[in-house]
Amino acid sequence: MALKKNSGYGLIKGLTHHIDNLMIDVSTGALFKTPPKITFKPSVEICQDCSGELLVKKTRTKKAVTLAIGVFKAHETVLECKICKKIYASEELQKLIPPLCNFGYDVLIYVGKSMFLQYRNEKEIREDLRHKNVFLSKKGIAYLAKKFIVYLALAHRESSEKIKNLLSKGGGYILHLDGTCEGDSPHLMTGLDEITEIVLENVKLSSEKAEKIIPFLRNIKKSYGDPLAVVHDMGKGIINAVEEVFPDSPDRICHYHFLADVGKDLFGNENAKIRGRLSKHGIQGKLRKRVREFKKIIDDNPDLVESLVNGLKAQSIENSLQPNLMPSVAAYTLALWALAGKKQGQGYGFPFDRPYLTFYQRLKTIYPKFKELNAVELGTRKDNKPYVKILRDLIDTMDDSFLRRTAEQMKEKITVFDKLRSAMRIALPDGKLGLNDNGEDTDIHTIEKGVKDFCKLLS
Repeated sequence: MALKKNSGYGLIKGLTHHIDNLMIDVSTGALFKTPPKITFKPSVEICQDCSGELLVKKTRTKKAVTLAIGVFKAHETVLECKICKKIYASEELQKLIPPLCNFGYDVLIYVGKSMFLQYRNEKEIREDLRHKNVFLSKKGIAYLAKKFIVYLALAHRESSEKIKNLLSKGGGYILHLDGTCEGDSPHLMTGLDEITEIVLENVKLSSEKAEKIIPFLRNIKKSYGDPLAVVHDMGKGIINAVEEVFPDSPDRICHYHFLADVGKDLFGNENAKIRGRLSKHGIQGKLRKRVREFKKIIDDNPDLVESLVNGLKAQSIENSLQPNLMPSVAAYTLALWALAGKKQGQGYGFPFDRPYLTFYQRLKTIYPKFKELNAVELGTRKDNKPYVKILRDLIDTMDDSFLRRTAEQMKEKITVFDKLRSAMRIALPDGKLGLNDNGEDTDIHTIEKGVKDFCKLLS
């Protein structure tokens, strides 16, 4: 294969197309025994500014890596205008490999999409790339991922005029504003068009105060003009900032955020009390300790799980397990189920999901179960020791009358709150979409009627 005589970009494109047509699953590492040398040179022969003759200034070779053929040597000829001294490099190579980089844009995009769209870590991405004859360290993958974000941000900024034209063709845009933060980290404020779901702007802010948000909104206004309407949560800073920058645009509250604020006001206090009481009793830590203890017993008896499964199939568990081991298995299973209550929910977050209340309710469920199990003598009373340990761990939590009353109060308020969710047709109690929930496809008049009926129910 006379690689030196072919155009670099054209060769790679041709090879990729040929492989796709053959539909063969072959590693790029199997295409060449040694990295091929591919020549690149500018496509122009005379200076585009002064029409002067172009002379060879220098040649340079560097290692390059793309997903298309793996590793190759890029041999580039750089030309210089004899008259004005303008430098011309290969456009084809520039389309393949970023400046001052050995890895192609396709590798950069692959890493970025894998990490930020498929939520894969550096180790997983590294293993995938290895099979494609692309070898990167975890540090190198992290660097390319950051570079991907920078390129994406620059591309977005350069496309603002195109985005504006697209929004104009659709009649305008509806600006949805939302901010989020984790712990003491900066607030990430995002503005997107509700119609196209295109992110228009985002920025990190030290707080959600109006004076911090106003410059952000002015940038959006400068780039895309006034929105048809603005939708946001009930934060005071956002409300004041919108009033300052978009005084003539209809201002609306997001139904999801409205519900979230209602729920937090309605039973946020009870939720905090339940969390505090559970923390005071240290029940979560106690159960985790028991789970580790019982798991060790199970791990030390590798045939235990298989025996249990066979017993369940035969509907005769008592004959499938050694009597002295059954309490450990039962205690491990019930304690693990209770702890899993802390992770239950539909992904909406509080107040739609209530992990502390769910955890407490599961504790109330397993407590009488352990009492029943402890009343059964399988061999000697000593065999029931796992049940006794759990019962001792639970007793303070179960005897907490303040915790019990608070949980009942919260359950009553949740019943009312869930009726409002149903009336507003969003983040429904049986919903599974989490933060991606855009609500049921229902007209606003039906929602309005549902909310009015809910208000009548309260009066």
